[in-house]
Amino acid sequence: MEIVRSSKGIVLYQRKHVLDILSETCMVAAKPCSTSMDYNTKLHSTSRSPLPGPAPYRRLLGKLLYLTNSGPYISYVVSHLCQFNSSPTDQHQQATNRILKYLKSSPALGLFFPSQNTTILKGFSNSYWAACLGTIKSVAGWCFFLGSSLIFWKSKK
Repeated sequence: MEIVRSSKGIVLYQRKHVLDILSETCMVAAKPCSTSMDYNTKLHSTSRSPLPGPAPYRRLLGKLLYLTNSGPYISYVVSHLCQFNSSPTDQHQQATNRILKYLKSSPALGLFFPSQNTTILKGFSNSYWAACLGTIKSVAGWCFFLGSSLIFWKSKK
């Protein structure tokens, strides 16, 4: 975790970890994406052909899961892909590569806590009825801000 302090506030990010993941997966030269997932593609456990060796996929998801500590912008898609750890397919690998391309577009993206902030608490929530194709369960997500600082986020099936 990298912490940068200035008179404007504090920024938490994991730029070095992102760049290490990109170089480890040979995605440094990949074309960046503007979104972390393709929202038109529905992932499920039987989508396409299974990966021959799931260990590298699982290791990569673990590293991406660690990034969600300072990156709520990938939290939903990483937790969604973690549901397929038992039998990942090439479509899941493709979705994971899209996350890496998204991270390449802004490796130093993180959380900002301004020094001049209000103490107004705001909360937002959203739900997606029957979002999971395998179990027909809904997905809900919420986040809370203290002033303009994100202090809590979660998505849950």
